[in-house]
Formats: sequence, C-alpha cells, structure tokens
Amino acid sequence: MTSADGRDPGNVAVFTAMITPFLADGALDAAGAGRLAAWLTDHGSDGLVLGGTTGEGPTLSVDERHRLLDAVRAAVPTRPLFLSTGHNSTATTVEWTRLAEAWGADGAMVVTPYYNKPPQAGLAAHFGAVAAATRLPLMLYNVPSRTGVHLAVETALGLMAQHANVWAVKEASGAVQHAAALAARMPAGRRVFTGEDALLLPSLQVGAHGIVSVASHVAGPEIQSLIAHAAAGRLADAAAVADRLAPVIAALFSVSNPIPVKGLLNRRGLPAGPPRLPLVPASDAEVAAWSRVLAAAGL
Repeated sequence: MTSADGRDPGNVAVFTAMITPFLADGALDAAGAGRLAAWLTDHGSDGLVLGGTTGEGPTLSVDERHRLLDAVRAAVPTRPLFLSTGHNSTATTVEWTRLAEAWGADGAMVVTPYYNKPPQAGLAAHFGAVAAATRLPLMLYNVPSRTGVHLAVETALGLMAQHANVWAVKEASGAVQHAAALAARMPAGRRVFTGEDALLLPSLQVGAHGIVSVASHVAGPEIQSLIAHAAAGRLADAAAVADRLAPVIAALFSVSNPIPVKGLLNRRGLPAGPPRLPLVPASDAEVAAWSRVLAAAGL
C-alpha cells in the first residue's frame, strides 16, 4: 500500500511519534519541525507520525496541523508521514482525515475515541466511517490508558476484513498478548506496531512489525539495531540493546510525555521548545538527571 507519490509505509520499521516544536512564546515552530524531522530521519527514523500524543495534537489547531505537515514534507520528501486525525467526534475525525489526505499525508493515525467510551460496536462504526471517507492507509491506535476504551482484537480484524485501507494497529495497551493475538491473525500486508518502547523486543518476538516510538528521538540507531538483531534471530544481542535502553525509556516516561523528551532535545540544541499548557516544561534539575541516564547508556 503506497501513497500517490510512491512512499511505502509497509517498509517502515521505526515510526517516530515526533514532538511538535514550539517557540518560546508557544507558537508553532514550523521551521524547527522541518529541521528536527531531517535529523530524526538521519538518525534511525524510517517514517514519522505527526500531531499525536507525543506531538501534543490536542493543542494544535487545524491550520497548525497543515503547516506542520507541509514543513515536515518539505524537509523529508521521501519519507512516509502519518498525521494523527483522531477525535472523540466521528464527524470531526472524518473531517480531519479528509484534510490530511488533501494536504498530502501518506496515512492517518486514528486513536480510539476518548472520554465517551464507546462499546465495540461504536468503535467499529466510528473507524468504519473514517475508512469509508478516505483512501489513506489508516493506523488504528489502541491506548486505553489515555482513552478509557480498549480496541478488541475481533473489532480490529473485522475492520481490516471490511476496509482495505485499515492498514495497521498501533498497540499500546501494555499487553503483549494483545499484539500477539493481532499478529497471529493479521491479513497479508497489514501491520502491527507496538506503541510501547519498553515492550519492543517481546512485541517483535510475537509478530509485531515495528514500533511507533518516543525513544527514537534520542536512540533511533539503537532501536534499529535491536530490530535488526531480532529479525536475524540474534536474540541475545537484541536483549542486550533492550537492557541498555531500559533506563533511558524509564526516564522518558518518568513525567508525562513529551515533557522529558522535549527537555532532552532542548539540551542537545535540537528544535523542541516548551510544551503547551496544560503540560509544563521540565526543571533544569530534571533534565540534568535524565541527561545522566542517557550518558550512562552511551547516548
């Protein structure tokens, strides 16, 4: 499944859930987003997801989403770019997904509707309406810790059977067995990505194709190395990389994401800026402590 311009998301093993850079006054840093995207794709990212949880999507206006996608596309014209379009209103999700297609995204990541907690029949109808409204490949995003609702295996597989463009599931329930159940019955050409950096290796072992990662902002080559070792059957080597990255991943999620990763990118001189309220910037002491964790891991 490729975009009109030939970009193939099926070749992606590492999507980075890219942070959205802001200026000191809170305005979108579109130029910084382009620079960061280029840096990420030079350091282990095969593709990027824009405007998701890590990208502070709930704080972005429609115009900012468009400018963000345009800036990143100009910087990395050959890389698959998925735009997060999910909302707890089906009508708004359809509207945002159609806009993503019109703006030239290669796919859309669509989170389960949050707060209103629909039953499985509601999830099937919601995602089905979105799939019918677009030709874009869709990545369904299951993250019950944030949304309060879990996408069942049968619901995801039913959607894939009915809609050719329901292409992947980003599985972030924290349950490796859920990724395993999906991978075991996934139709040909469809994908399971883990959304949990800490569960990358066990997810690969049960059939996941890759990851939508936060840690790849600071450890992209290492994550690619872990995936390569696992694919080649070098599980001891893969486990050694996972063990090395474990304290880094713990640090990145020790405070609400993306506060730590933004602090670390700022310290490295990469475009990030502050988070938007209701998130707040990390303290200097926190960033220093996280930086020591990265240094101890050889990053």
